[in-house]
Amino acid sequence: MTDRLAIALAQLNPTVGDVDGNLRAIRAARAEAAKLGADLMVTGELSVCGYPPEDLVLKPAFQRRIADQVAAFAAETADGGPAVLLGAPWREGDKLYNAALLIEGGKIVTQRYKHLLPTYGVFDEDRVFARGPAPGPMQFKGVRLGVMVCEDMWQPDVSECLDESGAEILIVINGSPFEIDKSDMRLNLAVARVTESKLPLIYVNQVGGQDELVFDGRSFVLGADRSLRAQAPAWDESVSLTQWTRGSAGWVCESGDIDKGDNGSRADLGSIYRAMVLGLRDYVTKNRFPGVVLGLSGGIDSAISAAVAADAIGADKIFGVMMPSPYTSQESLDDAAETAQLLGIKYEIIPISQAMDAFGAMLKPVFTGRNADTTEENIQARIRGLIVMAISNKLGHMALTTGNKSEMSVGYATLYGDMCGGFSVLKDVYKTTVFKLSDWRNQVHPKGALGPKGRVIPERVITKRPSAELRPDQYDEDSLPPYPVLDAILAGLIEGERDIADIVADGYDPETVRRVWRMLDRAEYKRRQAPPGVKITSRAFGRDRRYPITNGFTNLV
Repeated sequence: MTDRLAIALAQLNPTVGDVDGNLRAIRAARAEAAKLGADLMVTGELSVCGYPPEDLVLKPAFQRRIADQVAAFAAETADGGPAVLLGAPWREGDKLYNAALLIEGGKIVTQRYKHLLPTYGVFDEDRVFARGPAPGPMQFKGVRLGVMVCEDMWQPDVSECLDESGAEILIVINGSPFEIDKSDMRLNLAVARVTESKLPLIYVNQVGGQDELVFDGRSFVLGADRSLRAQAPAWDESVSLTQWTRGSAGWVCESGDIDKGDNGSRADLGSIYRAMVLGLRDYVTKNRFPGVVLGLSGGIDSAISAAVAADAIGADKIFGVMMPSPYTSQESLDDAAETAQLLGIKYEIIPISQAMDAFGAMLKPVFTGRNADTTEENIQARIRGLIVMAISNKLGHMALTTGNKSEMSVGYATLYGDMCGGFSVLKDVYKTTVFKLSDWRNQVHPKGALGPKGRVIPERVITKRPSAELRPDQYDEDSLPPYPVLDAILAGLIEGERDIADIVADGYDPETVRRVWRMLDRAEYKRRQAPPGVKITSRAFGRDRRYPITNGFTNLV
């Protein structure tokens, strides 16, 4: 039995499926933890295979690969270095578990399996894993460690079981994705478990992007008195050492480094922006794209998307293309060019007038006798989509779409046109937040940003009236309510799942609310075909919010 422990929190960025690469990162972290003098290093949930592995984890060959590589890694711990609490999928008999493996002295000493399997929001673990039994503590150097896997902390049952079984320190390994206000939620739940058990708690999360999910880290330690004893930085990998001593009242963590960075709240624009940057960076780099191509319209959505891309992977890897039509204003041409100049990205102008004329001539026999309408507007958008995709195919760059959540919600986007692309950083960001983020980025150069310092978005881009410029004198508010009104109604319908009557009771015009509901309902087929994008809110389109396309329910009152 020992009265002192040094525990390292390894906050890492795994790649789903890259077992060899993930274990290389774990080995490097263990070497760093050894230099710091750690007795034990704790990694995040499923750090060996990456989180979430989805149905990949059901492949027998993948399971065998993990088992073989973990066995090889375990053998290396006979070197006398730190023990490792490792997250991995683990098969026992005919069942596959989401496991925490204690590896020490050249072997897997013991394992615990995730007891509570989330099946809500972005999570679907009951599909691929078996539920583990209620766990008892692990023994390490005579210390009883109460190990939980992510969701096990969100309800009191598992920590209560561990407490009653004699646990002395609670340790939670996590794959907890970012969303607005999630950091406070995690901390409050951890405080609740500490309050109930009167035990200190270690919380280790991962960082990085995985498709539409982005993980913000923020690993932390709470004392038995609920005080924050240590906190790792948000958005960055780190190996943080914590020192523990056993006293008459139990185990105490000495005060360590506490990151004072962004807090992840709804008002914290820095967290939203860094989530977008990290999500795009990892999507591009982990999928091995050489760069990004996007349309630069002179509007705010494409400007902020280009800024995020430059900050994520560097301005030299960004290709912006302005595709003017006869309806494109000189103002937009100037604003797009200035955006490209401020960011230092490659920029080309490819007019679409000839293509518009060609399509007009081709379709004239079918369209004769019919007035021009949104059909011709959509043709313009689809010509632009074709150009962006052609550049993507030729250069290998990923096409970045620039539509925001307000537009995606109400279908104010053209399928196979401006919705073409492989990823979107604004998919879960409302238009009103786009304006705030643009102002913020002009004033702040975020930590780790690869783009230029100072102003990167022309002021006129932020202040002018939004317009798709698909016909003369066109503005967004010709087709939509003002964005502050639209976004408030959408937040109620989407994130709040509120009834129309409740939103009307807040003071919004009844017909406007009904109109927005109708647009939201009818655009489901478009969203189903949209590219993935960074999850920011509690109800992002895709994993979070899965509605039927064919839907006879009406909520109109």
